[in-house]
Amino acid sequence: MAIEIKAPTFPESVADGTVATWHKQPGDAVKRDELIVDIETDKVVLEVLATADGVLGAIVKGEGDTVLSDEVLGSIVEGGAAAAAPAAAPAAAAPAAAAADAGEDDPVAAPAARKLAEENGIDLATVAGTGKGGRITKEDVVAAVANKKSAPAPAAKPAAAAAAAPVVVAAGDRTEKRVPMTRLRAKIAERLVEAQSNMAMLTTFNEVDMTEVMALRSKYKDLFEKTHNGVRLGFMSFFVKAATEALKRFPAVNASIDGNDIVYHGYADVGVAVSSDRGLVVPVLRNAESMSLAEIENGIATFGKKARDGKLAIEEMTGGTFTITNGGTFGSMMSTPIVNPPQAAILGMHNIIQRPMAINGQVVIRPMMYLALSYDHRLIDGKEAVTFLVTIKNLLEDPSRLLLDI
Repeated sequence: MAIEIKAPTFPESVADGTVATWHKQPGDAVKRDELIVDIETDKVVLEVLATADGVLGAIVKGEGDTVLSDEVLGSIVEGGAAAAAPAAAPAAAAPAAAAADAGEDDPVAAPAARKLAEENGIDLATVAGTGKGGRITKEDVVAAVANKKSAPAPAAKPAAAAAAAPVVVAAGDRTEKRVPMTRLRAKIAERLVEAQSNMAMLTTFNEVDMTEVMALRSKYKDLFEKTHNGVRLGFMSFFVKAATEALKRFPAVNASIDGNDIVYHGYADVGVAVSSDRGLVVPVLRNAESMSLAEIENGIATFGKKARDGKLAIEEMTGGTFTITNGGTFGSMMSTPIVNPPQAAILGMHNIIQRPMAINGQVVIRPMMYLALSYDHRLIDGKEAVTFLVTIKNLLEDPSRLLLDI
């Protein structure tokens, strides 16, 4: 019995996705709950697992195809055996037949890679696979085509196929590689342009003396880690705590514009920017105003691991009311972060630098950090933005204020 493989049900904020990678090919044996295909959306990569033991049958949606929520991707023949794979649909029949005819010594290659190799006369046995388990990917074949100096240019190659694959052009020692933009990168580009086009965005700066926070962290970090089961005390939790306190005092900074209305949020869902291999993602700490330092640090650590592993869920990256980004992790001295709409503001942290400062008429060396607050001037006045940032500065320079609520 054939069982349909369907795309996941996408949230309302995700219109469609793209088939990123088929981890199984027609005729391959699959086991229940085994990963068979990845769907890339503009937020995360969603994994589709097998719902039964059997053999992968027809692939309806190939790599690079756009899919809608719950759309059929392929099928599994329940209880089948790999040696007796079912006939695939026309789109997948050729790769399956090629694999069967070639014998067990034939290199394992993605359907798109086989097709591209056939079009360009490339022997797959000479191509080194860089995919999972040594599988030959389309990119591997494209590189082989570029390096085959004697090969003529492909005749009458469809324009769509040429545009979909990365193209490597070599001219002596100068090379260029044209790669399709990922959905996440395209979405980031779209949101950044949208923010700059639709907002009256300004940035105000200040600097904070990190002496007290660093002393507090140095004094209690070992006890903190021991008390909270391995959770490490970092700087971000202090900034989240100070930001949520400042958001209580300046609710407009935590608000958003919806048409002609201003929506004031009675909670602080703080997005914390995290860098991943796929690009910058911003998971959200829900109700951060009621979280302890340990809960904030644990949440950030969990998000960081999920981002690196590509396991963040869409729900974990939607609905923030305010964002904090830390360019100092990469050595940034100063920057102007871009607001993530429909939010009204974003706080930028930067590198901590030992600098000479005038304190009580004397020059002393202090660990200083520049802070930047970018904000939507349609909603937040300059005075409000500056005072908000000064509040964060004061709370961090005297952390006891966070406990005393002053």
